[in-house]
Amino acid sequence: MASSLLSTPSRTLAPAPAPAGLRRRAPAQVHLPRGCPAPRRSRALRVRASVAIEKETPESEPPPTFLREDGRGAGSGSVRERFEAMIRRVQGEVCAALEEADGSGARFVEDVWSRPGGGGGISRVLEDGRIFEKAGVNVSVVYGVMPPDAYRAAKGEAGKNGAAEAQKAGPVPFFAAGISSVLHPKNPFAPTLHFNYRYFETDAPKDAPGAPRQWWFGGGTDLTPSYIIEEDVKHFHSVQKQACDKFDPSFHPRFKKWCDDYFYIKHRNERRGLGGIFFDDLNDYDQEMLLNFATECADSVLPAYVPIIERRKDTPFTEEHKAWQQLRRGRYVEFNLVYDRGTTFGLKTGGRIESILVSLPLTARWQYDHKPEEGTEEWKLLDACINPKDWI
Repeated sequence: MASSLLSTPSRTLAPAPAPAGLRRRAPAQVHLPRGCPAPRRSRALRVRASVAIEKETPESEPPPTFLREDGRGAGSGSVRERFEAMIRRVQGEVCAALEEADGSGARFVEDVWSRPGGGGGISRVLEDGRIFEKAGVNVSVVYGVMPPDAYRAAKGEAGKNGAAEAQKAGPVPFFAAGISSVLHPKNPFAPTLHFNYRYFETDAPKDAPGAPRQWWFGGGTDLTPSYIIEEDVKHFHSVQKQACDKFDPSFHPRFKKWCDDYFYIKHRNERRGLGGIFFDDLNDYDQEMLLNFATECADSVLPAYVPIIERRKDTPFTEEHKAWQQLRRGRYVEFNLVYDRGTTFGLKTGGRIESILVSLPLTARWQYDHKPEEGTEEWKLLDACINPKDWI
């Protein structure tokens, strides 16, 4: 991966290069019959928008930056500017590497969108390639106002302080930028990968002027195989540990456990996969150090994953292997729709639904009361999801 661009602040932000052959969708246009008045939005929708984020507008090309010109945008050297530069660079590098690994000539389709008050995003999706059933790599830069329940979803505080706290908190102005990706290969022996790195800032709540601005980083990279191949799992976790150890030796054990705890499907009493690293609300270290840490983690995605894909993409498999993969994909869907904080936040703030749900696989399976036979490879995977272990 390219080295971090954070050693010297960028004075201008150029769009990340699109992968070769990238297809961009033209902005959708709505044509009304002559004389037909434009549809009126309901009052309920207008009220909802006032405490959420603005509706996106399709764009034909990515702009140089999605940041507002408010002193913390392009040319400011701010954390906002440098984080946006990083996620757009990583998006371009990951998409190019995945297209090369797929080897079919399939290309990512790109949707670019913006919002009138500032912010926007780039969604890139590859579907039905030779190797990847579905691969999504999205970046977004968002300004808005969070209702109290969305703020608690973003901070992971839902239900902690009860109804009294909900009454105290007012709408919270926020800035958020992030890159989020889920990669679903076709081969049952090639694992699914998820990574997400984000930066948040909040201003004073509307009913508490003068309150200090808050900021935090979050993110992680985790592996979800259908079958345990120890060589692959150990390689993946070793790369995560190397990235963490460059900054603090306590990071890897702390964030590895956090990952195991976070990706827990409570109603199944099992984890979604075999973990990795995860952290959130991280602001108890120097901001510059955490910016570089998030960059190092994002830059570790390809070295952690591409060697595994190259080893497993052509492994022979049976219909039984594929059926088990589809059952595990069902667990993936359950976690993302029920527990994932990013999904919850996006839905509560009226985010772009196609980008929010891009993490879901094209296909999944639910089979009544399915239990793998003890001692089988399927049982070993399930046991590892119920009883997480240290792989290195």
